[in-house]
Amino acid sequence: MPELRKDPILGRWIIISTERGKRPTDFIVEENHVKSGFCPLCPGNENTTPPEVLSYGRTSDKPNTPGWTLRVVPNKYPALVIEGELGKAGEGLYDKMNGIGAHEVLIDTPSHQEIFTHLPVERLTQVFWAFRDRLNDLSRDPRFRYVMVFKNYGRAAGASLEHSHSQLVALPILPRMIVSELEGSLSYYKYKERCIFCDIIRQEIAQDLRVVCQNDHFITITPWAPRSPFEMWILPKKHASSYTAMDDEQFKGLAAIFSETMRRLDACIPNVPYNFVLHGAPLRSQPLEHFHWHFEIMPKLTTMAGFEWGSGFYINPTPPEEAAKFLKKVKI
Repeated sequence: MPELRKDPILGRWIIISTERGKRPTDFIVEENHVKSGFCPLCPGNENTTPPEVLSYGRTSDKPNTPGWTLRVVPNKYPALVIEGELGKAGEGLYDKMNGIGAHEVLIDTPSHQEIFTHLPVERLTQVFWAFRDRLNDLSRDPRFRYVMVFKNYGRAAGASLEHSHSQLVALPILPRMIVSELEGSLSYYKYKERCIFCDIIRQEIAQDLRVVCQNDHFITITPWAPRSPFEMWILPKKHASSYTAMDDEQFKGLAAIFSETMRRLDACIPNVPYNFVLHGAPLRSQPLEHFHWHFEIMPKLTTMAGFEWGSGFYINPTPPEEAAKFLKKVKI
């Protein structure tokens, strides 16, 4: 029988459609590659991108030249622009402001053929360092309240370039999803005086029904009420609201579990398109006892149609317990 499940943080309801239950082999992944041609992200083409704001690995001190292992540049076609004032205004009951922000592209690897899920742990660690360094730098701009860090892999997930890259968008307002998580976790904290994310981690370890993998510092779970088949969350085991406060050992642990998590997903459903997003505390906030930073990984295996758009419900044909079982047992 289908089951309705409620997300304990957001109060969002999910339909687990067990009668449509699907194994990894039941999903058909359509052509996933973005058409390739001239690639502005490849070494030797640095002059075709805006000047870099960060790079690792280059032995020379000459910027915007080959030799890098990771590079961050402003997006040539940004969603928001960094120059100008916010200019908040109203038109009757409607609010508006100028599209001020920052939009950056983090080039994960100099190799056009290298896939993010296949990057060695040392190189993944560099990616997570770069997220930290850019978050710290962008937080110095008082106009910005939040930085969204995300990756789109595959055409179905919104990728427009084949070369592996991630993105950062600095925003002058808090995204609605983050506000909802902050409010939901604060409500739980006021009632129980505990972090809901920490309670979720304790329960998941105790039940061992939705744990995919773990190490000393991090755990990967399939959440209780997942929006998508094989949705996963990566959370630090020790409470922390700020991603940027990690030490080197924790960054290595994050890279290790991220590598294992993504390789397990790729082994279950090869070349699956996906998005991942970092959910962290607002910029310049004090440590929050009720909020716990984490990554959310969303494979693109279902489509939102009329019912989903109209109701706000998601229909998921694969129970998270089954997804965790497949992900845990698959050989990598």
